[in-house]
Amino acid sequence: MATYTVEKSFASHVSISPKVISIAKMFGLGTEHDKPIQVLQRREITIEPGQVVYLTGASGAGKSVLLKELREQIPDAIDLNAYTLSECVPIVDCFADGLDDSFLWLGLAGLSDAYVLLRTAEQLSDGQRYRLRLALALAEKPQAIFIDEFCAALDRITAAVIAHNVRRYADQFGTTFILATSHDDLIEDLQPDVVVVKHLGSSWDVMYPGRMRE
Repeated sequence: MATYTVEKSFASHVSISPKVISIAKMFGLGTEHDKPIQVLQRREITIEPGQVVYLTGASGAGKSVLLKELREQIPDAIDLNAYTLSECVPIVDCFADGLDDSFLWLGLAGLSDAYVLLRTAEQLSDGQRYRLRLALALAEKPQAIFIDEFCAALDRITAAVIAHNVRRYADQFGTTFILATSHDDLIEDLQPDVVVVKHLGSSWDVMYPGRMRE
């Protein structure tokens, strides 16, 4: 179990123009030059190995900033969105594992069509590339996997299957998943242990529902 303290502010470098002054007066805001803008209030979040952390909130609320701050504090972690693919290598040859294990990782990521497995990454659609990155990340069995916009570009049936498989993988291998998404339709399949709600402004709430069971 580990407890992380998160807080984030940015310096404001807004030029004080007549329009800026007008808007500031209209909404009762200050116009101090370089006044820090707080994006995340100081809070603590406790995460145990093998837990699924579900970070949600409206678009533009600051979920990605919170995800990045946590990423900087957790070692041996993979950021799925920054994962690099070998563009010209057949998918089945992208894995160091044997064929059976390769099929396992690809299946968990929802990418098991035999025809697709003979393609290279550059021949895949964006959704298939996303799933290939996930399969490769799963194969590494890291301490943690960070995923921003979790399954956002996938059809919702595929997204639900992957969410269910992520939960299974976390239980089996003890990998922690920190997932950010504005979608609210995957909670039942993910059964998150920690739910983080990022509100507009700097506030955010942390809840520990444990495993939600039917």
